[in-house]
Amino acid sequence: MMGIVSAAIGLALQVAPVPAPAPAAPTTPVPRTERVAIETDKGRFVVAVEVERAPVTAANFLKYVDQKRLDGITFYRTVKAGDKFGFVQFGVQNDPKRALPPIPHEPTTKTGVRHVDGAISVARFEPGSARGDFTISIGDQPSLDADPAKPGDNLGYAAFGRVVEGMETIHAILDSPTKPGGHFPNQMIAQPVTVVKATRIQ
Repeated sequence: MMGIVSAAIGLALQVAPVPAPAPAAPTTPVPRTERVAIETDKGRFVVAVEVERAPVTAANFLKYVDQKRLDGITFYRTVKAGDKFGFVQFGVQNDPKRALPPIPHEPTTKTGVRHVDGAISVARFEPGSARGDFTISIGDQPSLDADPAKPGDNLGYAAFGRVVEGMETIHAILDSPTKPGGHFPNQMIAQPVTVVKATRIQ
């Protein structure tokens, strides 16, 4: 009798359906970026440029890189609001030999690229005036993002990438001594930091 029961159990095990594997969760493709290495006389850093999420602003920056318009320019401004908090600014400073035409504004509400720690953004006056000057945020700064609830010009600044290597170089620039005069008193770097070269990397 026991043998018949064992045989029946064995047969049941042989014919029992094997559960199908659970379907794999759908994966969200990662937006494509281009990496740019920037060598300065205070060190090197690398930026991941959001060519898919912020195509207009990213393409503008890459034109400055590819045409060597950033080679030899400087980090000229540091705004230090606290320890490892603030921003630094670099660019062509409206030099007619280096500046390209202004570009349309891409607000963060459109791109989703926010002003987090290490974000690179294009400087502007009114929307649509941005050209070849850029800022890098040190610390998360949501106040620089677009906010439709704010009065007046609430479009913020156009972030288009983030520092992914060499943030210590940005911290060193943030800590640069400043001078009292100039267009932005106590924010202009006394000995501007030179960008030796900016190049795309794999």
